[in-house]
Amino acid sequence: MSVFRIIAATGCPTGIAHTYMAQEALEQAAKRAGVSIKVETHGQIGVENELTAAEIEAAEVVIIAADKDVHAERFAGKRVIDVSVSRGIKEADQLIQEALLQTTSADQKIELAEEGKTTIGRAIYKHLMNGVSHMLPFVVSGGVLVAISFLWGIYSADPASSQYNEFAAMLKTVGGLAIGLMVPVLSAYIAESIAKRPGLAVGFVGGLIAANGGTGFLGGIVSGFLAGYIILALMKLLKGLPKSLDGLKAIFLYPVLGVFVTGIAMTLLSAPMETVNTAMMNFLAGFQDSNPIILGIIVGSMCAFDMGGPINKAAYVTGTALLAEGNTFFMAGVSAACIAPPLITGFAVLFFKKYFETSERNAGFVNFILGSTHITEGAIPFAAKDPLRVLPIMMLGSSVAAVLTYMFKVQVPAPHGGFLVLPVVTHGLLWVLAILIGSVIGGFLLGWVRKRAVEKVG
Repeated sequence: MSVFRIIAATGCPTGIAHTYMAQEALEQAAKRAGVSIKVETHGQIGVENELTAAEIEAAEVVIIAADKDVHAERFAGKRVIDVSVSRGIKEADQLIQEALLQTTSADQKIELAEEGKTTIGRAIYKHLMNGVSHMLPFVVSGGVLVAISFLWGIYSADPASSQYNEFAAMLKTVGGLAIGLMVPVLSAYIAESIAKRPGLAVGFVGGLIAANGGTGFLGGIVSGFLAGYIILALMKLLKGLPKSLDGLKAIFLYPVLGVFVTGIAMTLLSAPMETVNTAMMNFLAGFQDSNPIILGIIVGSMCAFDMGGPINKAAYVTGTALLAEGNTFFMAGVSAACIAPPLITGFAVLFFKKYFETSERNAGFVNFILGSTHITEGAIPFAAKDPLRVLPIMMLGSSVAAVLTYMFKVQVPAPHGGFLVLPVVTHGLLWVLAILIGSVIGGFLLGWVRKRAVEKVG
């Protein structure tokens, strides 16, 4: 068996791109440093390249580059460097060097994190994103199926309508059930991230109460954190019980007491939270109807600022939450703003080919495909090289795409898929036009900035 001085675990909320980009960056950095590393990935298809107990025991340092739960309790007693997945991509060499310093330091076991320790804010973010990462497949699958059902007509699921189609009605029912699981699953896996397996059932029940009470996405977040910390409190309270009762605690005491306390709390909170949830959705819808320019600039800037990071995810998750409530307008702008950055890089290398390296040109052309399928992260390598100049251009291009999308009153009923869901997009050609205008403007500016930088050096 190979012995790895350094091991790592990577994971991002969507599990599509950042997870594997961090893996590749760490592996390449380790290769440059001449050390062995094994990187475990927590993507949307599950855990790959899983670390064994023996490998964890033999490793000297663990690097966690993740924005979700990667079961860090396995690494108790090891030297741990805990950072965000974006740092795993952008600062891989620095992380490997930091790990090597730790392997040569004193024998004392230590744990490192961003800013020297895991902050409360970072812990909350990781718990939330663990819920989001498990929730997204339900929203995407359900949203796409519901969107496909509209191909037979907006009222194709209504038996009283002339548009009624039995197959379309079945698709809408199945898709609706999948979307209906969004809030319970979100809540369950927030709780699971906090309290591990004992929190799962309690979080799920809390999420069901939130969903039934009309509190929506906001209620799911509250119930998840409430369930998780209630279970942690119960673990402390019942810690003094004999070891022989551990099985009883797991199968009886934790779920019964946890569901009882969480259920009562969420039932009492449902009415005020429903009011807050409704007010939030009305506020966003009001912006959309009254001032699409302001909303488009906000959404576009958020989506392009960190491309798959926490600010981008805030906009995307809001869009999916509103989509589940029947608002298909907000998601249209979010999707446009997420599609634009990779296309911007593609147009930049197309317009100003000679000012980009061969690897950048290849990546830019591939980004036409990635952008078209709503994978924003393809633009990250371009932004990482010159963030101060590239990110404002990305934000401008995405904002133009989002503003035009809202002005054209486009509706996108599916939360992912990019141009693959065009058949179900209302005003689909105008949507593509909005995205292309924003991307071409951004691409020209990015290419021009690169041209000036190259000529200045030359």
